[in-house]
Amino acid sequence: MAKHSAIVGGSTASRVINCPASVALCAKMPPKPSSKYADEGTLLHNVISEILDKGIPARDMLGYKYKDHIFTEALLEDKIKPALEKLDEVDPTGFMELTVESEVDFGDFLPGVFGSADLIGRIDNRAIVLDWKFGSGVIVSAEENMQGMFYAAAAMRTEKTKWAFEGVDEVEIIIVQPPSMRRWVTTPARIKSFEQQLALAVKEAQSKDASIISGSHCRWCAAKPTCPIMTDSVSRATQLALKDLNPELISTYLQQAEVLEEWIKDLRALAHQMVESDVVVPGYKLVAKRAVRSWVSEDKTIVELVALGLQLDDLIEESIISPAVAEKLLKKQKKELPKELVNSISSGSTLVEESDPRPAMLQIGKQISAALSKLN
Repeated sequence: MAKHSAIVGGSTASRVINCPASVALCAKMPPKPSSKYADEGTLLHNVISEILDKGIPARDMLGYKYKDHIFTEALLEDKIKPALEKLDEVDPTGFMELTVESEVDFGDFLPGVFGSADLIGRIDNRAIVLDWKFGSGVIVSAEENMQGMFYAAAAMRTEKTKWAFEGVDEVEIIIVQPPSMRRWVTTPARIKSFEQQLALAVKEAQSKDASIISGSHCRWCAAKPTCPIMTDSVSRATQLALKDLNPELISTYLQQAEVLEEWIKDLRALAHQMVESDVVVPGYKLVAKRAVRSWVSEDKTIVELVALGLQLDDLIEESIISPAVAEKLLKKQKKELPKELVNSISSGSTLVEESDPRPAMLQIGKQISAALSKLN
């Protein structure tokens, strides 16, 4: 029988421990729609799970689809290959026992508290909990990572995964966020201590006087629009159903939000312009947007693809099909798209925090201009 939503899961453990009242507040919110970033993340999790669980070659997964997202050559090169290379660093001999996408829970100790661990493994006397993070925007640390400790604690109590923890002296939490990997080794005792911390938070969450505390854990909280602390309105305890919330108050917040959103948009544009003009904005940098693939020559592409066995009617709709669609058609014939037909060009730059793992863009044009001006 399928499980209902968890009271707390791996991704929400930090929020619930830091703000037990968020459980009740979030329960009153409508389901949050998925985003293109979340859907791409799910696609990549599914792909790497199939690769590890069934031994499918990574390239054979090209064309795999989740909702509107397709596993492409770019995702293979940028995300999956680097992730698998990091796994090889963890397990260079290939002897690690492992299981992927394991449902783990706390049984009768904490009913309704469960999650899905990306990878549980064991090498010698060390249990391993590895979490794939395919997003690039937020750097995730492994040290004292509550999501990792949640999966470790639950896996210790789950019949199908507890083998990885029996008799070990060490537990390693690993975050693989291509192209980076962060690792933290702790002890089973620390995991048990976390479990007690989690249990106390879950118990407090069931109280009407549960603590409401703001912090970095608020970032992904679904209840932010109506949270008493976020709205500076503690007296308006949001213990009401969504339909009972004050529409006029929400309207006021929306009007304020529109002003703030425009201010934030203009602020980001200004910072982008400054960094682009070689003005240092502490803590920020410009990185290249994801490269978009296009044909080097549409005429040459049509000739080459027809020669590879594709039909002209399949190649041209209102215009020539994209490289991704061409790859899918060729895959059915067990053929690869010639790389020389395709260009990968970044569509521009975007402003990110300095901690973002992507390399900063060099303002080459401005540097050349400056160098030439010195020669004149």
